Amino acid sequence: MAERDQWIDLGAAAELAGKTLQPVEAGTVKIALSCINGAFGAVHNACNHVGGPLGEGALDGDYIICPWHQWKFHRVSGLGEPGFEEDRVPAFPVKVENGRVLLQLNPTKRQKKPHEPHPLVRPVERAPGPIRVAGISTTAMDKGAPRYSGSDDLLASALKGAEAQGCETQLIKLNDLKFRACEGYYSKAAHACTWPCSITQMRPKDELTPVYEALVHWADAVIIATPIRWGQASSLYFRMAERLNCIQNQVTTHNRVLIRNKVASFIVVGGQDNVQGVAGQMLGFFAELGFHFPQFPYIAHSRGWAAEDMERNVAEIRDSTDLHQGAAELAGRTVALAQRLLDSEPAARIARGGRKAHALD
Repeated sequence: MAERDQWIDLGAAAELAGKTLQPVEAGTVKIALSCINGAFGAVHNACNHVGGPLGEGALDGDYIICPWHQWKFHRVSGLGEPGFEEDRVPAFPVKVENGRVLLQLNPTKRQKKPHEPHPLVRPVERAPGPIRVAGISTTAMDKGAPRYSGSDDLLASALKGAEAQGCETQLIKLNDLKFRACEGYYSKAAHACTWPCSITQMRPKDELTPVYEALVHWADAVIIATPIRWGQASSLYFRMAERLNCIQNQVTTHNRVLIRNKVASFIVVGGQDNVQGVAGQMLGFFAELGFHFPQFPYIAHSRGWAAEDMERNVAEIRDSTDLHQGAAELAGRTVALAQRLLDSEPAARIARGGRKAHALD
């Protein structure tokens, strides 16, 4: 009898029926075994999307919900949910005999509906042209009642400084984008955090794509500006940073470095102090993404803990020739390093000391 025709004993039916969905093994094959009202179903444990463990998911009627990205497959036939039947995970013959659950390793074929790759997935190749500088504003304010922003004003001066050197620039205001907070896919498994972000792939209306496009594909340099909020960067900065985990995680899961020969610098302003703490976090985070930094990689302004009179603080930034000149000079240092990196021979491989790619079992 061929191995595929043999029935493998998975265990006692009474015991296995105690869970509506669970992962089991049939020899070396991982199975998502389900049971509703005594009727068993068995499909391959690996989801079609990026291999999520279906047996660790949940049931929605007769459909298994993948715990990683919520793709659904029928627990018996393996077919995708209505409208996605062209996607199919292998389904295995299963029966109960003499109180035992038996399974044959003779599954239906896995079938993947052709999906157009997301535009961000294309190879990272720099197009010819001048140095490109992206400015990212992380300040939040009511669009219906706009007010002066010191960080935005200095960022504008930095971009003008870059343009004066012949650079192409673009300004991205996070406050103009509607994007979801990170939903913690990395906490489920390293490979559940994908490039581009799973949220971006599943929700076309999520608007973080311009940030991904600028950082990975378009820009040679980025200048990020933030106010200080209770001793930290703005909440919008952190919401963006958490969603950038998908860039750094490509190194962890695929030994793939998306950020090469790119430069980052920063503008930090606040009514109260902790400039070095905010700048330190930003430097550490963007270093993990793979960015380089110019000498003196940030400019900052704060009048200290006792300066509660925000009107004076705002006026000081607005009227300070030194600060605006400093922003333009920051852009100059940033652009100069970006040019040197472009003129140098790129490394064929970038080792990430003390860490290595995480293989998917």
